Amino acid sequence: MKSRPRPRKGPLKDGAFTSPLHSPRTAALLGIALGITFTVCFLTGVLSHFIQQPPAWFTWPSRPAGLYRVTQGLHVATGIIAIPLLLGKLWTVYPRLWQWPPIENPTHLVERISLVPLVAGSVFLLFTGIANISLWYPWRFFFPAGHYWASWITMGALIVHVGAKGAIVRRELRGRDPAGLQVTLNGGLSRRGFLGVLAGSAGVLTLTTIGQTFSPLKGLAALAPRRPDVGPQGFPVNKSAVSAKVLGSALDPRYRLRVTGRVERPLILSLDDLRTLPRHRATLPISCVEGWSATVDWEGVRVRRLLELAGVARGHSVRVESLQPNGLYRTSVLNSVHADDPDTLLALRCNGQVLHIDHGYPLRLIGPNRPGVMQTKWVSELVVL
Repeated sequence: MKSRPRPRKGPLKDGAFTSPLHSPRTAALLGIALGITFTVCFLTGVLSHFIQQPPAWFTWPSRPAGLYRVTQGLHVATGIIAIPLLLGKLWTVYPRLWQWPPIENPTHLVERISLVPLVAGSVFLLFTGIANISLWYPWRFFFPAGHYWASWITMGALIVHVGAKGAIVRRELRGRDPAGLQVTLNGGLSRRGFLGVLAGSAGVLTLTTIGQTFSPLKGLAALAPRRPDVGPQGFPVNKSAVSAKVLGSALDPRYRLRVTGRVERPLILSLDDLRTLPRHRATLPISCVEGWSATVDWEGVRVRRLLELAGVARGHSVRVESLQPNGLYRTSVLNSVHADDPDTLLALRCNGQVLHIDHGYPLRLIGPNRPGVMQTKWVSELVVL
């Protein structure tokens, strides 16, 4: 006698999840919103990576001066917005993990496989991204490299997932919605209410963090890891002179700036020598990769002027070296466009005062449209390449 199949229990039981909020239409709407935020976040993140580690074919311009401020601010903002959207999406679709049979056809198999790197990668990117802007690193890998490659894996999985689910998304968005946005279950939250909660959460997170780069809203930046107006001389510090181990060398009266490399006349200049050179003033943003930025009035010697004194023609890149004895960012490279820009300075003063030592005294690089991590502090040498 043929035995009867055992009834499925718990989440495997038919009808275990009855809320209309778990519908394919809700999942499709959230998927589109997540796809947009992830794509913007991915593109701006890849751009930031290329700026910091440029391939041979890539040259980042020096103008507009505040472009990086916008792109990196957008990168961090879309990452923060994605948090409630991802949580809402996962809650909407998790009942499908329990569907029976688990695999219906080859397309469904591809979709299921793509979920592993997609979900894991999304959670990894958002967690490590938030930790990074908070300057908290509970891991041993190099964050930029790990974040960069994880973003490619996640976006690849997203493309595969969209390909597998594309027909369903189109059907759900084009067809009539029999449940309707206002339908509730036993007096529960409607779909419109659910989506409104997620949109409101994303809006609140944006309003309370975007002020770290959009100064008109800085008064609302209660959840921002940094306020752009808090710190010595009115803007934040990421690495202090003590943590960089330059306190003694930066204050040493024997300090000298050297201009070397492919030059006709190597230069060795004291701080007094630098102060006697013609100075230039520029109002430029300092834009950190963690998403905060501040507009600062800078005063110093043009890099182009120093290169002219050393007999260097236009069109050369320059490596900028710091007194910092070690560290991944103790040097940076000015491409020829930035080196020749009239607003690229070795700054002696900011906001009307001599540079604070935590902002790079005696001399720091500042140039238009550059990440803050490449605005080298405590400059000791310019090496013409």
